[in-house]
Amino acid sequence: MWLDDHEPVVAFTLAQYPRQRRLQELAHLGLDRWPLMRTPGLRFWRLLGVGRGRVFDPHPDLQRYALFTVWRSLADLRRFEEQSHVMRRIQLHSEEAWTVHMVPVRWHGKWGGADPLGDFTSAPVPPTGPWIILTRASLYPRKVRAFLDAVPAVAEQLLQQEELLNSVGVGEAPFLYQATVSVWKSLPAVTSFAYHNRA
Repeated sequence: MWLDDHEPVVAFTLAQYPRQRRLQELAHLGLDRWPLMRTPGLRFWRLLGVGRGRVFDPHPDLQRYALFTVWRSLADLRRFEEQSHVMRRIQLHSEEAWTVHMVPVRWHGKWGGADPLGDFTSAPVPPTGPWIILTRASLYPRKVRAFLDAVPAVAEQLLQQEELLNSVGVGEAPFLYQATVSVWKSLPAVTSFAYHNRA
């Protein structure tokens, strides 16, 4: 299996919960920090809120939450998914949950002042997709208005891309720490959108 031969392994979980669990799951954005901090093999993690649509939305969807993790090995990730109370709760209480395992082949920048992949070597680029792209931005308060004004045009262009399979907007804090996770059929389509988008 291709994932077995590479370190690190990255995972992204997106879960949707019934309306009656909105407050409980919101609380777990704080409560789940403690078990994650003590998880063997977990190098980096972020508990994330989710917007209402497929792109950034300043209004949170309180029925959807996400977890982004970076692991030293696939074995550590599998152990977490099989034994962790965090994953057990997601599986037990969510209406729907989707997890994808990934090997990072390209990255730049820091997250919260740290590079979660900084001491790893990137994997060779595989010949076929799909490709998952996480694009993150930290906004200064004075830049929030300009960012919000630019969102509709960029979002419209993104959703019009024929090779876009799906996308979701996530964030650590309303307005200030935003990201989009998008799934694409091919890498050239990603490059074309990223570098030729005029919005």
